[in-house]
Amino acid sequence: MGLIKITNQIAVDEAELEEKFVRSSGPGGQNVNKVSTAVQLRFDVENSPSLPGAVKVRLKALAGSRMTDEGVLVIDARNHRTQSQNRKEARDRLLELLQEAAEEPTPRKKTQPSKRVKEKRLEEKRHRSRIKQTRRSVKPGDEE
Repeated sequence: MGLIKITNQIAVDEAELEEKFVRSSGPGGQNVNKVSTAVQLRFDVENSPSLPGAVKVRLKALAGSRMTDEGVLVIDARNHRTQSQNRKEARDRLLELLQEAAEEPTPRKKTQPSKRVKEKRLEEKRHRSRIKQTRRSVKPGDEE
């Protein structure tokens, strides 16, 4: 068995993957009841020596309901009529998920509004204030 390359630094050994073939619903004619074409790919993320801790955390967040309580990622592929196509699709989806988890999110940089923007906002507030003051009813003695 070989290695599945995720990034230049990270690779997963194929021995860490467990594939189980089950019967699939959907297209297949008479074969649908006889042949196990659907693939259930299992990858133990929690106990994988190949993945760094930060990648494991991001992968758990990305996987959502596909992750079991024990930390095993389960991918079901049953869209195709052949075992080999479903197997390829499951591996492709696993690779895509691992590559997405391997990318470090860029931290947000705090920015401040420019002097011009602050001044414009304050000027607009002053303008609104003047408009509202002119709407008030004038009482005797309030006149300027």
